[in-house]
Amino acid sequence: MKIAVIDGQGGGIGKHITKEIRSTFGDSVEILALGTNSVATTMMLKAGANEGATGENAIIQNVSKVDVITGTVAILVAHSMLGELTPAMAEAIGKSSAVKFLLPINRVGINIVGVQDEPLPHQIEKLIDQLKEFKEVE
Repeated sequence: MKIAVIDGQGGGIGKHITKEIRSTFGDSVEILALGTNSVATTMMLKAGANEGATGENAIIQNVSKVDVITGTVAILVAHSMLGELTPAMAEAIGKSSAVKFLLPINRVGINIVGVQDEPLPHQIEKLIDQLKEFKEVE
């Protein structure tokens, strides 16, 4: 299974997601770090991603080559991450046939009704549980 972790700004959320995926699945999955900037990509590579790529073209070209995409809900919103996520990136991510496991972090003015506002570690724990279920089915 090939998993793309997408993040921007300082890469902190992507770093934590990557670290937990690597810790849970070891080398049985391939993790591709896709950063909107080089700092985010570097953070995810340090956390255990197999490969990393940075910027609009890298994200557009690679989201169609993975089984799973993960990050925050902001990766589907043009101009999010303080403008780092371009409309073309959001469109490519949304159009990708990869299954998307997104954390509902409300930093882009989107409130997902019915979702509890929980600390990041709890959200990542739930993300890992869903990835485990998905990997079993695959």
